[in-house]
Amino acid sequence: MNDQHPARFYHSEGDERIGCELCPHNCIIPNDKTGICMVRKNIGGELYTLNYGKVSSLGVDPVEKKPLYHFYPQAQVLSLGSWGCNMSCGFCQNWRISQQKPQLRDFKPAEIVETAVEKDINLLAYTYSEPTIFYEYMFETAEIAHQKGLKNIMVSNGFINQEPLEELIPLLDAANIDLKAFNNEFYQQHCNGGLESVKRTIKMLADEIHLEVTNLIVTDLNDDLGELKNLFKWLADINQEIPLHLSKYHPAYKLDNPPTDLELMKKAYQEAEKYLDHVYLGNAIIENTADTFCSACGEKLIQRRSYNVENRLQNNRCPDCGELIYGEFE
Repeated sequence: MNDQHPARFYHSEGDERIGCELCPHNCIIPNDKTGICMVRKNIGGELYTLNYGKVSSLGVDPVEKKPLYHFYPQAQVLSLGSWGCNMSCGFCQNWRISQQKPQLRDFKPAEIVETAVEKDINLLAYTYSEPTIFYEYMFETAEIAHQKGLKNIMVSNGFINQEPLEELIPLLDAANIDLKAFNNEFYQQHCNGGLESVKRTIKMLADEIHLEVTNLIVTDLNDDLGELKNLFKWLADINQEIPLHLSKYHPAYKLDNPPTDLELMKKAYQEAEKYLDHVYLGNAIIENTADTFCSACGEKLIQRRSYNVENRLQNNRCPDCGELIYGEFE
């Protein structure tokens, strides 16, 4: 497969320079150079994507691993990723594919969908690396999957401009957005991103598809309970039923801060529960914090032990009180 594929969302700046419009960096790219993401290149005044059909990882996961806890529990997902990223988080768990070019395999969009159909898998997830920067590949794969009746999941940092997101949303069924902090200074210093653009993405998705949100609590960087409280309140104002995954940080890539304190994780969990109906702790085994409870009567509806799931829901409702639970469960 050709290493260069025509890209979308850009304009000419003159003198063979290009203004990329895919993400809020809005890079001005000279001829023969790439933008911040490393995978969108100006070649003779035209923009090309270097990661179209270039797959770094392709595997079958449980949907809970995305993490999605309210979207077809225990379903298998065909997950794929490429390389590159429009952020550069110092604590990145997947830095070998986000900040470097790994070994890659070629897959056409139709081949990805055929693989899912052959394996009798109904869910496709665009994940591992940042999917919005392999936008054209994700879009065309999702389009074919949509036509075949498969469901598309995007696991993303949410740092994308409004127009490309609006075009993509009709092909998406679910998303998990990584809200890295509720502090723009954090985004600028530690991620090379911006909070307001991610907030806009979350608001747009919440109105259209199934949405869950993840926040990695990084020791000494974004673990202030007051700031976290503001995050919880903001998300609840959009929809208090949106599941929130608070995830434990472990040292990775360039950051060696100590792992997140479990007592702080518990406090954050308890604070989040004051505002949100469904809160979960990730990367930490603490009793009941991976389970789903009825927001009306408090009964345990889904018990999770690692990726083993016991689901008591009936037609998306609590069997005890009949409350309708946010999500798609069957």
